[in-house]
Amino acid sequence: MNQTNDHCRRRDMGVAGAANQSSDKHDTFTGAPSFPLEHRILRLAWRIVWFLLAAWTPAPLHRWRIFLLRLFGANVSWSAFIYGSVNVWFPPNLTMHARSTLGPGVDCYSMGPITVGEQAVVSQRAFICTGTHDFQRPEFQIYAKPIVIGAYAWVCAEAFVGPGVTIAEGAVLGARGVTFKNLNSWTVYSGNPVVEVGRRTILTNG
Repeated sequence: MNQTNDHCRRRDMGVAGAANQSSDKHDTFTGAPSFPLEHRILRLAWRIVWFLLAAWTPAPLHRWRIFLLRLFGANVSWSAFIYGSVNVWFPPNLTMHARSTLGPGVDCYSMGPITVGEQAVVSQRAFICTGTHDFQRPEFQIYAKPIVIGAYAWVCAEAFVGPGVTIAEGAVLGARGVTFKNLNSWTVYSGNPVVEVGRRTILTNG
């Protein structure tokens, strides 16, 4: 139970750290840190460990990379697929369900929680971005909103998913598509900004 509570506490640090920036005392342009020291130390340690022990590893070693992510607080199923060139900004904010995939070069800017559902696929060099700035404030404060990628959804190569987006079950975001809005289930989208282009139908044998 204590281990679970510790995981939840670390997982919330990304959002809490950003939320604390609502104070007028913080000004990005004065060089004030956006996150607590503990948060920054964990991210530094993570980057070193991933670079030395994971980034160069052969593609089939998914379970080894999952072990490292779990070691740093990620909630990742052992049956998930994660490639060495994936960039996870803050592991405690990453959740991956059974047989979900982060393809080569995927960038998970997990300032806030990112959830990848069962058998969902995020393809090469897609950018999953939970963080942004409040451009209406002179301090240009940073904050985060969670992203949910539903079961069986597909985020195609080099697509961009913005803060706060939910991609519903079975939805498809086409290659290099950009979305800042929620995507409906079993619907295909493409473009920048995305527009609906069709429905997704799963064919069965026979």
